[in-house]
Amino acid sequence: MVHGGGTLKDTEALKKVIKDLLASQNLAVIATQKEGQPFANLVAFAATDDLKHLVFATTRATRKYARLMADSRMCMMIDNRQNQASDFHNATAIAAIGRAEEVRGTEKADLMKLYLSKHSHLKAFATAPTCALMKLRVDRYDIVRRFQNVMELWMTQ
Repeated sequence: MVHGGGTLKDTEALKKVIKDLLASQNLAVIATQKEGQPFANLVAFAATDDLKHLVFATTRATRKYARLMADSRMCMMIDNRQNQASDFHNATAIAAIGRAEEVRGTEKADLMKLYLSKHSHLKAFATAPTCALMKLRVDRYDIVRRFQNVMELWMTQ
């Protein structure tokens, strides 16, 4: 639901903005924390069609994996900026906020297929025994457009 009591039409329009942006971008920045210190990492991602999950891969030996296992709260930011002055009026940025977990069991095959459909060049990395397929369960999306136009889409309602 759109924050502020938006209509179903508003919600569907916002979902389209999110879907279009997620489909057009390959990389995202994830934010994690440890003992109050924030950390950011670049990851390749894919989104489920219902927008409830964002998927990425990381080696289990990474600090990002250890931080997520200690505290699953995270944020993933995706944007379409081009590093131009026009970005202040034209760029869209989305922050997906929720909790991450390693994907296991039967769900892993489906989400791996989704991930590799977008990132086939990462197959050897993503399917290695040392690699974890991670799933961000999105609670909400914060969408910023035209520099100051901020909207929220809650996925849990």
